[in-house]
Amino acid sequence: MAVFCERTAADPGLLARPDVQKLTPYQSARRIMQAAGVTGEVWLNANESAEAEPMAPETKLFNRYPEPQPEAVVERYAAYAGVSPEQILVTRGGDEGIELLVRTFCRPGEDAVLQFPPTYGMYAVSAETNGAEVVNLVTSPDRGWLPDVAEAAKVLEERTDVKLVFACSPGNPTGTLIPVGMLRKLAELTAGRALLVIDEAYIEFTPANTAVELLKDYPHVVIIRTLSKAFALAGLRCGFLLSSPAVIGMLRKVIAPYPIPVPCADIAAQALSPESVSLMHRRAAQCVMRKCELEVALEDLDGVEAVYPSASNFLLVRFVDAARVFTALRDRGIILRDQSRQPTLENCIRITVGTKDENERLLTELEEILKEAA
Repeated sequence: MAVFCERTAADPGLLARPDVQKLTPYQSARRIMQAAGVTGEVWLNANESAEAEPMAPETKLFNRYPEPQPEAVVERYAAYAGVSPEQILVTRGGDEGIELLVRTFCRPGEDAVLQFPPTYGMYAVSAETNGAEVVNLVTSPDRGWLPDVAEAAKVLEERTDVKLVFACSPGNPTGTLIPVGMLRKLAELTAGRALLVIDEAYIEFTPANTAVELLKDYPHVVIIRTLSKAFALAGLRCGFLLSSPAVIGMLRKVIAPYPIPVPCADIAAQALSPESVSLMHRRAAQCVMRKCELEVALEDLDGVEAVYPSASNFLLVRFVDAARVFTALRDRGIILRDQSRQPTLENCIRITVGTKDENERLLTELEEILKEAA
């Protein structure tokens, strides 16, 4: 005991739960580059909006706590999403929504979550942080990285401990859009067994393909949304969970009492005004046009093996030598996101669609790098 006390006095981190000590944290785009000491000029690694309008809070006094759920934000987002205010929970980005779902519905050491890698890393991190097992059904590029519904059915039959099924559509980092019909099949499979959580962080780039209609028929379906991507408010950290009042009611028991700071709620309400929503749609449409132009240009480059279809604001590209491309571009001030460590994504790099000038600079530098390697 004395030896242990001496060790923990020198390293209080050893007082943390053993599973947390072993945990590998989510490697966000910023964390990776900061750890490497990288200071880039063109940042195309975090799927942020390349363009935005300046915004500022209108509130001037901050001596009072904020509303637990900012009414103006809830009502405006409900109108935007086509649901009732009782079906919405405002969160600190989509990430807090993921964390709340795991904490609310998974018992530490007993329950599990099911996901379809390659996919967004925070599903697994939140599960592992809260002592829930992660069950992986790896998807294949041969199937367009779509979930295998039959395999999911087998898992749900065999494992009664799965309480959350995460399906990202459009997918990150693949850009894959899961057809609503397939999501409906997953909703039928999970009914009475688990919550089906559909992450629609990028849905504004393909709005006709939202699965929000499933909320009418399946009270166990949850949809994650955010203002970080097409709304160009990544720095605001404002997200939403959409579900049935029963699920939202459970989540309200767990969320912090004052999660959304007043300035954030103020700007979020502004962003959800009819005028700002219209601007967002125009900005998203322009981004999609630039993505198509970038896709065509990338396909013509030697050293590019594949440019995968994407329903998002980024492209997943497979190179002959991704490590060399990533490092060479980084050294020239262009920061991308290497996805090679994800299952089935060897030699793949994710490229966020930038401004016209940023995309042109990327292509110029990339063409030069690939010619040097030829």
